[in-house]
Amino acid sequence: MLVDSEPLANRVLAELLSEIGLPTRYEDALRIYKGRSWATCMELVEQRLGRTPPAQLAERYRERVFSELRREPRPVPGVAEALAGISTPKCVASSSDPERLRISLASAALLEVFEGRLFSATQVPRGKPAPDLFLHAADTLGALPAQCAVIEDSVLGIEAARAAGMTPFGFAGTESADAGALAAAGARVFDDMRALPGLLDGATPG
Repeated sequence: MLVDSEPLANRVLAELLSEIGLPTRYEDALRIYKGRSWATCMELVEQRLGRTPPAQLAERYRERVFSELRREPRPVPGVAEALAGISTPKCVASSSDPERLRISLASAALLEVFEGRLFSATQVPRGKPAPDLFLHAADTLGALPAQCAVIEDSVLGIEAARAAGMTPFGFAGTESADAGALAAAGARVFDDMRALPGLLDGATPG
């Protein structure tokens, strides 16, 4: 949880789905699609819409989201300080496609921190809540799942972390996060990113 792009992405998605005949509020988008890969989102859209979404929907979504991300960087407050205080190896494992992931991190001046350690749901058969993405990242970096901690702001991400046998932390310091839902999913919840290094130091893996 490095860049707070979910509010933007889900507002854009709600607008586009409404435009193609599937009335969707921002709150609906968060509830149904947040944390899911684009492919999974489109499967759900097709079920709800009753037909295949327009082929150009993905490109329209990407253009709007990328434009906004480039115009207005959205780093989570305190994330730079948190990363500086964490000495263990770090990576990004996101439901976003590789291009959105890189644009998001670049807009927040964080891309260089994770260059070479970026993982996307497009690289695995199943997105969150399946553990595939987190297990792929751990395996690539030579880490045992029980040694890994996952920081997520979505329930699907917490479920994926637990399924992977990793320690889940739920970040509730964003507009779209639900602290109660994160806790109910089994996360250790916090709302100040600057507290993360201390939480990780005191965590028991697994």
